[in-house]
Amino acid sequence: MNKTILITGSSTGIGRSTAFKFQKEGWNVIATMRTPEKETELKELDNVLVTRLDVQDLESIDSAITAGIEKFGKIDALLNNAGYGLMGTFESASRESVQRQFDVNVFGLFDVTRAMLPHFRANKNGVIMNVSSVGGRITFPLISLYHSTKFAVEGYSESLHYEMAPLGIKVKLIEPGAIATDFGSRSMDFQHDESLTDYNEFVGTVMGKFSDLMNPELASKPELVADVIFQAATDGTDTLRYVAGPDAEQFLAARKQMDDAGFVGMMKGNLGL
Repeated sequence: MNKTILITGSSTGIGRSTAFKFQKEGWNVIATMRTPEKETELKELDNVLVTRLDVQDLESIDSAITAGIEKFGKIDALLNNAGYGLMGTFESASRESVQRQFDVNVFGLFDVTRAMLPHFRANKNGVIMNVSSVGGRITFPLISLYHSTKFAVEGYSESLHYEMAPLGIKVKLIEPGAIATDFGSRSMDFQHDESLTDYNEFVGTVMGKFSDLMNPELASKPELVADVIFQAATDGTDTLRYVAGPDAEQFLAARKQMDDAGFVGMMKGNLGL
């Protein structure tokens, strides 16, 4: 029997590339998204179920899991990929914006995982893969809230890794660097109140440097991340963290080698601060 993966956030970027990767490798794929009616290509592929799942809608989570099990009989792997970035000065972000950032990136991930665990426990098997970020282990200015959610995912996943091991369930973290997706537009919410003039020069400097750092021509392709995710799902090891992208590898290597002052100084220099 072919193995089956459920993927959240399959409409674009990493989630979409991962759906194509697993289908090509012979897996059944439950490709979930908020608006499945807009999807065309994935619906044409064999062994792919495109269905609705909004991580903020508990009923849609349960329905997607049920539909996947009914169609394919069993789910072997879960990829928690859905998420977005809230960027800008912290003081400019409304409480509602902060709440939504955590609702999607953290509590939504929790809810999908919780809903999947009874099935994995019954099978005494399963792989939970959570898409974190290099930004779950290092930080950039103006992304304090996004970083907070990814640091939360890192801590949650590392602790859950112990908890699930006796049940035959593996937990994996996927840590991409800059990826050539639409994260900088569709999946990034930038908020800065320019009336808070004390920040304006700083914001201008940082955003100018980000334009260079996030150059799509220099970023890794989402297919690279999909390959790393496939490795995590199939290598059979208890490895916790999988770094995706040369920039992520470089940043994390530098962070490991430097103390706080050295690393922060390097980052300030890179950003012209």
